[in-house]
Amino acid sequence: MSKKFEEFSNAAAMQNRVCSVSYTLNNNQPVICTYIGDQPLHYMDEENIDEEEFFDFSELGFLDREIKILKDEIDKFDLDVIFEDTMQLVQNFAENSESINIDFSLTKKEQKQRIKQIKNILGNSRLAASYLNIAEKHNIEIAMSRQVEKAFYDRSSGSILINPDMDINDQIILISKELRRHWQHRQGVLINPMMFQPENAILVNRAQKADLAVSVIRIAWELQLAGNKDVWERVENSSMADLSRAYAREAFIDFRTVNNGTASAAVFESWFLSERCRAQDKEIIQAMLADYNGYIFENETSSQKVTTELISTLGSMPFGKNYLSSHAYMIMDDPIFTEVRDRSNANFLWFIKFERTFKETEQHLQLESDLSTNDIRHDLLSKKDQSYDNQQGADIIQLLEYQSKDKNNKVANGGSAEIIDLKLWSSSK
Repeated sequence: MSKKFEEFSNAAAMQNRVCSVSYTLNNNQPVICTYIGDQPLHYMDEENIDEEEFFDFSELGFLDREIKILKDEIDKFDLDVIFEDTMQLVQNFAENSESINIDFSLTKKEQKQRIKQIKNILGNSRLAASYLNIAEKHNIEIAMSRQVEKAFYDRSSGSILINPDMDINDQIILISKELRRHWQHRQGVLINPMMFQPENAILVNRAQKADLAVSVIRIAWELQLAGNKDVWERVENSSMADLSRAYAREAFIDFRTVNNGTASAAVFESWFLSERCRAQDKEIIQAMLADYNGYIFENETSSQKVTTELISTLGSMPFGKNYLSSHAYMIMDDPIFTEVRDRSNANFLWFIKFERTFKETEQHLQLESDLSTNDIRHDLLSKKDQSYDNQQGADIIQLLEYQSKDKNNKVANGGSAEIIDLKLWSSSK
């Protein structure tokens, strides 16, 4: 019975046995364990691909011919001669470079001639000619200087500086912008945006920069109408191409939009719809973070009112209609003009507002407290309650411990309270 049971158990074990797969390397076992798994790696349905089927021996002759042609072409080139010729050219250039000294800078006389040429070109634009007349009226000098990167209107010295190492069309564009900045100064709208509340400072800074772009586009358009198309082509091939298209679209539809301000308003709006707001916001916010003079207005209501008046005055022109006066209140409320669309700029602006509110609250608390004792300064009594009459007295109760005596001069136990009535005498007594 036991022998049959043992045979049966062995047969069952053989049926439940799992095959193991191992490997050898050149009929050798390089490691101790070569066990891979219980699944065979070779399948009966796998097809062996013969690599020789993909290679046609008849193509060997063609390949030999191609290789021979390449070798012949390589042999035709004498690399040593080419290298020697190249080195000779480099040596000749090095010798001549020391004797060549080309100075592209303008002399003083040439700079004056260039400024005169620029003024003559700007005189073909009615708007630019008006700016030049106003500048001459206030003794504003246009001069060349390498101390500035591009152009700069110096209010203190009364001059407009322009870098001489620039193309004449770029110089015309930059001088047009600085002439408009001088116009803003004379109109009282060239105010430091830092003098406004943070939200209003963002809007004022944007509006001032957008107005400069509007003036440049209009001057370039007027020069094109006068026959000088180089400046307009330079604007169209610059970063202001989108603004020039907006102006040209309105001017082509109706030429009256040039003087009534519609074309200028289109450029102003296009400026705010672009990514220029992000760059300008970053600059003004960094200036706010570095502010140590406390320029920002304390009264938010006055800042709001001044901002509206500034935007309304900003669109004034030497002639023609003010292109912003009718849109000032809309600009103050429209998110297109006021919203800070960049997240990092919005976070920094919120931090500036929070810090300012915190400082104002801290100062308010300091004014209500005594700086020496830190006691809160508040009146517990009204002025009516603080007025004393000369005849009014004050009763002060003091508890004194002493030993009392009776009629027989015997000491009595315990203590008693002594009441002292102090009268409040006036200062005249």
